[in-house]
Amino acid sequence: MADLQDYITLFLVLLASTILFRAIFNKTRTKVRLPPSPLALPIIGHLHLLAPIPHQALHKLSTRYGPLIHLYLGSLPCVVASSPELAKEFLKTQETSFANRPQMAAVDYLTYGSADFSFAPYGPYWKFMKKVCMSQLLGGRTLDQHLPVRRDEIKRFLQVMLKKAEKKEAVEVGGELITLANNVVSRMTMSKICLENESEADEVRKLVTETAELTGKFNLSDYIWFCKNLDLQGFGKRLKEVRHKFDTMMERIIEEHEEARKEGKREGEVVKDLLDILLDISEDENSEIRLTRENIKAFILDIFTAGTDTSAITIEWALAELINHPNITNKAREEMDAVVGKTRLVEESDIASLPYLQAIVKETLRLHPTGPLIVRESSEKCTINGYDIPEKTQLFVNVWAIGRDPKHWEDPLEFKPERFLGEEGSGNCQQLDVRGQHFHLLPFGSGRRGCPGTTLALQVVQASLAAMIQCFEWELVDGESGPVDMEEGPGLTLPRAHPLVCVPLARFTPLPM
Repeated sequence: MADLQDYITLFLVLLASTILFRAIFNKTRTKVRLPPSPLALPIIGHLHLLAPIPHQALHKLSTRYGPLIHLYLGSLPCVVASSPELAKEFLKTQETSFANRPQMAAVDYLTYGSADFSFAPYGPYWKFMKKVCMSQLLGGRTLDQHLPVRRDEIKRFLQVMLKKAEKKEAVEVGGELITLANNVVSRMTMSKICLENESEADEVRKLVTETAELTGKFNLSDYIWFCKNLDLQGFGKRLKEVRHKFDTMMERIIEEHEEARKEGKREGEVVKDLLDILLDISEDENSEIRLTRENIKAFILDIFTAGTDTSAITIEWALAELINHPNITNKAREEMDAVVGKTRLVEESDIASLPYLQAIVKETLRLHPTGPLIVRESSEKCTINGYDIPEKTQLFVNVWAIGRDPKHWEDPLEFKPERFLGEEGSGNCQQLDVRGQHFHLLPFGSGRRGCPGTTLALQVVQASLAAMIQCFEWELVDGESGPVDMEEGPGLTLPRAHPLVCVPLARFTPLPM
């Protein structure tokens, strides 16, 4: 009973404190002109308005309060931008003011205190890693050298699909695509082929999925000050388990690489994996910044989480749209048969000659961006559209909403790849790129903190989807009729609410491989 009374007393104190704070804030609000805002609740602010899927909820709020709104997520001030014009203002005009990412408890823990690249503070270390990414780790030369890896894994994926087709077995497409993407990333990063050890492969896939889930959920400790040291949602135990498993795996792999390097087994290799490049930098006494063990492990985690789940989800959404639009599928196959033929497998080098396939991928990224929200934090106060944005304000750019803005997209909810070809009635979108230069299409972000793996992602997505279109028909399982359900699920990377389950039907016997 005493405990109950203590909790009630604590709640009343917190409630009174919050009401007092709001009263004081309202008196001073006239001095700071903030964007429009819905009515906030004590303690939680506007957190209740973000359920069940944040980017969708924020889009609904923007239709009522305008493209720039101010929210309190718990005690943290936030602004939400939902138009291309505002996205450009925040990410380009005021880029230096919003070059940081907010620190989140789950991410900070999993990345050894934000020792990674993606969530590291904007500063000397981040600038150094950006330069290394673009020149070595994810530069054109490195990606070209790993072309055989991507080709081999696509062929491996097609062979698995062919076996399913021969048995007329249903396939959970997303799971198989995660395996494909995971194998590509594993081999490029650590020279390991996951399928050689199926239990390890399953472990890596689970780690990636759990990491995406844990970092994608709203954690009360990030937003409500008195929850900072509490684990009300039970994240603590799961975070410890995930990091322990990942750390154990990475220590073993790093030690294997270091032993091989000492024995000279990896010297003279034509293609270095990304781990070797990172180890080279860490051992270079003349390096501008010496990488620590934690930096290396955290960067590898970045690569896995950013390069596995996202690519697989994009391909899965694209295939779902193609099943729902057989006329678009037929046009893509006609283009592929004309350019590639039926006697060889489509290659990455063919993509430049397949504009309709590229348009399908762009349209998929417009409607189903794997990163629906770009998240930043202001490092200094600034003024946007006449409104004051204080320091330490979190920014959410709603990429999902921007891609559906009727002011910039004709028939915005329709899947129409033709809009990117400049065909009559589809709008003047043929010159649009996805690399952050056009602010009504931002699937990979924009500016300094735009995704450094954009080229790799496009290579994997376009080549894999092209091979799937070329080699197979995709039918829904027996008993299912009508269009594929396009409901979204919660998460950091826009997963589907329901897995896409299909029966692959081979178009060629044998496949042109």
